[in-house]
Amino acid sequence: MFAFLSIAVALGLVGIAPVKADEALVQHYLDKVAPGELVPGAETFGPLKNDVPVVPALKGKDTLGWVYLTSDFVSTTGYSGKPIHTLVGVDKDAVITGVRLVKHSEPIVLIGIPDKKIRAVTEGYAGLDLKAEAASGGSAHDLDIISGATVTIMVIDDSIIRSGLKVARTLGLGGLASEVAESGPQREVDTGKKDISDWMTLTGDGSVRRLSLDVAQINESFVSQGDKRAVDRPEKGPETDTFIDLYLALADVPSIGLSLLGEAEYANLMARLNDGDHAILVAGRGRYSFKGSGYVRGGIFDRIQLIQDDVSVRFHDRQHNRVGTIAAEGAPAFSEMDLFIIPADSGFDPAKEFRLQLLVQRPVGPIEKVFLTFDLGYRLPDSYLKTVAPAAAPAATSGQSSGAVAEKDTGVQALWKRIWNDRKTDVLILGAAIAVLTLVFFFQMQVTRNERFTFWFRIGFLTFTLVWLGWMENAQLSVVNVLAFFSALTSDFSWDAFLMDPLVFLLWFSVAAALLFWGRGAYCGWLCPFGALQELTNRIAKLCRIPQIEVPWGLHERLWPVKYIIFLGLFGLSLYSLDVAEHYAEVEPFKTAIILKFQRAWPFVLFAVALLAAGLFIERFYCRYLCPLGAALAIPARLRMFDWLKRYRECGNPCNRCAKECMVQAIHPEGHINPNECLNCLHCQVLYQHDQKCPVCIKKLAKRRRFEVQTGLVKPDTKAKAETPVPAK
Repeated sequence: MFAFLSIAVALGLVGIAPVKADEALVQHYLDKVAPGELVPGAETFGPLKNDVPVVPALKGKDTLGWVYLTSDFVSTTGYSGKPIHTLVGVDKDAVITGVRLVKHSEPIVLIGIPDKKIRAVTEGYAGLDLKAEAASGGSAHDLDIISGATVTIMVIDDSIIRSGLKVARTLGLGGLASEVAESGPQREVDTGKKDISDWMTLTGDGSVRRLSLDVAQINESFVSQGDKRAVDRPEKGPETDTFIDLYLALADVPSIGLSLLGEAEYANLMARLNDGDHAILVAGRGRYSFKGSGYVRGGIFDRIQLIQDDVSVRFHDRQHNRVGTIAAEGAPAFSEMDLFIIPADSGFDPAKEFRLQLLVQRPVGPIEKVFLTFDLGYRLPDSYLKTVAPAAAPAATSGQSSGAVAEKDTGVQALWKRIWNDRKTDVLILGAAIAVLTLVFFFQMQVTRNERFTFWFRIGFLTFTLVWLGWMENAQLSVVNVLAFFSALTSDFSWDAFLMDPLVFLLWFSVAAALLFWGRGAYCGWLCPFGALQELTNRIAKLCRIPQIEVPWGLHERLWPVKYIIFLGLFGLSLYSLDVAEHYAEVEPFKTAIILKFQRAWPFVLFAVALLAAGLFIERFYCRYLCPLGAALAIPARLRMFDWLKRYRECGNPCNRCAKECMVQAIHPEGHINPNECLNCLHCQVLYQHDQKCPVCIKKLAKRRRFEVQTGLVKPDTKAKAETPVPAK
């Protein structure tokens, strides 16, 4: 029931428009920076402009420049899934005068890399000429990347450049003209053209473009860059060896897609694309991978990005599909062939020229790297395009802001809806898993009749929870979600932030419904990836005959309240500052073990490993005594309406078998089950009807067998087998 209720409510919310913000975000961060730090000489900030979210930097009554927040103009989401907020000052000549990173939640920056290094990089954008960036398509500057924070720096760089160009063009700074819709004939892809071509034709007419770099060219490029560390570590081998041979094509163009992918693969691609989406095919061979390993750790391809004028698209793993083979006759063999989806709301126009930027990195130390970028330009041949009449501009609604504000409002609404639509398959998979779990709970007596089936079903479900839900989809709930929800209730509440991750949103609705029926165990015992990791590693420990420690009941009673103390401490901190509470919420090892898959600074990895090591000897050690999320869920779980777990009068007196076999010692010696500690593993329900382990069941079975012998239903020689001795208590 709670599964279907949760899915219905969650999917129903997709059709509800979120609450619009009445104020631009820039106003919330102006008090963090002095005006003179962003625009030298400025003394105060003026009022927010009505038509674009920028504020003037004033000296007296004179406007020296303008200040804006990158998040008001472009997407600034990094590894954390949360925006990276950066304040930028720009003068009347379209030159950036100051930059300050005012808020972020990047785990790779918070931990392992000094925050001052990131701030130093961002502040280094002062003096950047946006006119030169506009002329070069955003590549007139050198990208100063910090090793270990590649994606974070690229997101910051991209947001500063693209938002700066939008502001400069909107305000007409430095002579940059505002972008006006073309009034003349426009071009679009001719979807009626479906000719099939071979590889030579495709590469000859420009349908497929190529960037080829050999070892000599790479070494010369690093020499030209001038970093002695990189020069002293040249690429080894013959200079004529291929470093990378990279090919690019617009795969959703019918003729090109059908030629390269074949009919079946092209049909699969088009079925995956939403209205307005486009796709590129990238193929490569040689020593250097255009994918690298960054997307494995964080889900972001950090070596390539698509750039078209002010549009910049960085690809995530959910926008990616591997290609098995190139169908075009005469195509060479490639080591990597991949499709990348360009989302509809990116502003990409397939009829215009664009480029794929390749990031080449060279290690110069144990953790340091030096970077270069190379561009592979692409323009769709005219033969694939047709001329269309320009569309009429829609009438502006009364009171609606123009420019970036309107773009921001519609973009925010469209973003979470697009995310839900893109992850429809993931939502259905999780919904099916929750539905199965719901049926198991409702029909628990039927499911737990077979001990072997129950055991392997639980192992299989926990494996699904850990691998798919945790490591692949990063859907690990956290006490931070609870604190953020309470913080939102006390401020300007909006569903926007909660709707950005469909799986986490669906999990929370499921948890809310489950608390009324079964308590916290529905999540903690079955759907928590870190809990699954603890239990599975403990199972392996038992197979390896690692001795298990039974915590004395008196000590156990005094230890389990610790998690409630931790939660109350974090909750109190969140009332003072949510950011401070998030920092101390690192008592949860979830980010380290599940989200970042142990790719983190060693103190955090050591902490997570220590907790897992303790769990090898004391099953679910962290869940029992330290988990603040479990404590947060246990408090409202006291409102549950039903007691589903069945017990006999004899449970606890004289039999204590269930209490001794409960993996988290949630059963008191007198037989009472503590619902705040119970993880609903259902093992006690297996024992409840086990005719070889439960004394009550054994007695019932023996009594029934004696009756059958007395009534002649069975032969008397089976009587000895019927009277199975009661096991010792």
